[in-house]
Amino acid sequence: MTDGTGSHLMATYAPAPVTFLRGEGSYLWDTEGRRYLDFLSGLAVTSLGHAHPVVADAVCRAARTLLHTSNLFRTGPAEEVASTLDRLLGGGGRVFFANSGAEANECAIKLARKWAGHGRYVVVSAYGSFHGRTLATLHATGQPAKHEAFQPLPEGFRHVAWQDVDALANAVTPEVAAVLLEAVQGEGGVWPAGREYFAEVRRLCDERGLLFMVDEVQSGLGRTGRWWGFEHYGVRPDVVTIAKALGNGVPIGACWARREVAEAFRPGDHATTFGGQPLAASAAKATLAVMEAEDVPARAEARGAYLRQKLAAIPGVASVRGLGLLLAVELRDGDAGAVAARCLEEGLVLNAVTATALRLEPPLLISEEEMDEGVAILTKVLDIPEEAGGRVR
Repeated sequence: MTDGTGSHLMATYAPAPVTFLRGEGSYLWDTEGRRYLDFLSGLAVTSLGHAHPVVADAVCRAARTLLHTSNLFRTGPAEEVASTLDRLLGGGGRVFFANSGAEANECAIKLARKWAGHGRYVVVSAYGSFHGRTLATLHATGQPAKHEAFQPLPEGFRHVAWQDVDALANAVTPEVAAVLLEAVQGEGGVWPAGREYFAEVRRLCDERGLLFMVDEVQSGLGRTGRWWGFEHYGVRPDVVTIAKALGNGVPIGACWARREVAEAFRPGDHATTFGGQPLAASAAKATLAVMEAEDVPARAEARGAYLRQKLAAIPGVASVRGLGLLLAVELRDGDAGAVAARCLEEGLVLNAVTATALRLEPPLLISEEEMDEGVAILTKVLDIPEEAGGRVR
């Protein structure tokens, strides 16, 4: 039996109004052959655009060469990707590969407990955060409404107000091992942490002997105009979690930690069957090579400034926030979900990140002409008279 929509998939997502069959660059095509401009990039995943030829070729070669061995053995691509990530993060660290951002954060949480020792197991995160959907990362996520259906959740998590250092300091008791924060709260509404806030968190962690762990799953790998969101704030974390854009659509995540922190793990402490396997690692290797060749942080910074200016000039837009090409458009009035649905009807893919804000995460290689096209569609949607079924309030 299906769920009534003709699908045999579990109904963990609302039924989609379109089914996509093909993508190329900044565009998607549905089953009817209609083209859509993608301003969401699969939730900041396809940062090089859909079906990037370099990544596609790498995946094809890997599929014909070596798909899997398990992590009982080393493979070349994983070692190369780990080396590149360590270099981009400043060096002196070690990497654990997983399959997703949630798994990368699970690794970080376990590493914090192992590093801190028995009796120090609590991780403090912020309200409004999002760190994953496993039971542990769900509890690390600072959105209590998402917790209720799955209680009791694993213990060892506390939440404090976002950007409130005093609240964080008061939450640090002897049981606390680490602080886990996003450089930009993505699912929470696209709210950058801020330089002063992160500097104070770094100082507090050093003072209290805690790990400062930064979730860069959505904000990392050039999207904010720097390789990592935390670079905007002049600090260096002890642990960084990575996923989404790393494989440009092929599932792969990573947890990086300073060497002296990573060394808390011993054989048998943590593992994964598929993490860093040759297919995913080959995709990540190719993705990182293109990102460096194209200097995607610089592109995101320049394209983001251009897009912000264009968006801010749209009637009906109250403000634009974010960093680089991780942006939120706050509407003057209206239902962001309904606006996003109308945009989809007009051929523009984005989503409502809050009740009043739209999230935009276009490919980092997007052109100015493509951004102009997207801005024109959003302008049209927000400008159509309500009586004509356009303006959504």
